[in-house]
Amino acid sequence: MKRINSRILIAQLQSDVREIILKADQLQHLSHTQIQQKPGEKKWSVIEVIDHLNFYCRYYITEIEKALATNDTAATAEFKSGWLGNYFTKIMKPKEGNSIPNKMSAPKNALPSANINVTESLNEFISHQHHLINLLQIADACNLNSIRISTSLHKWITLKLGDTFQFLIAHEQRHFIQISNVLLSLQNTRVVN
Repeated sequence: MKRINSRILIAQLQSDVREIILKADQLQHLSHTQIQQKPGEKKWSVIEVIDHLNFYCRYYITEIEKALATNDTAATAEFKSGWLGNYFTKIMKPKEGNSIPNKMSAPKNALPSANINVTESLNEFISHQHHLINLLQIADACNLNSIRISTSLHKWITLKLGDTFQFLIAHEQRHFIQISNVLLSLQNTRVVN
């Protein structure tokens, strides 16, 4: 696994989250109809994608907060991804050209709710992103290698803090490509009709 300067990694992740915030802010300008419309029978609407992301934010932000609250480690100059964290991030991260090569099914506990309040869900997601930027700022003074975070798969499966941030943000980037594709599909459907 490649080593990276910890400060550069934190700065890049903060930049990625700011970009996600901008995209989420743009969603607030769409009508509720656009946000709730599905592009196909077994496909998610924009708000269903956001609801799915909120599930992961709730889990990982809570776990990261707990770990940082009890942290007594000093920052290290370099971060080296663990093999599992590197694997999870690689399969989640969109490829160049914003392509998503491997489709995945969401675990049952992470499926979108049946009734989603559009405004509340979007506001919650944006709030999570601002919280994530703050946690990254706090993590800048910590050891990204030694702090471990339990995954949502199982509490005994843990990732390094740096890997957890990378995985969570790559997951969001992946789903914002999905959101773009949903909106494009809906736009093309309206043009054809």
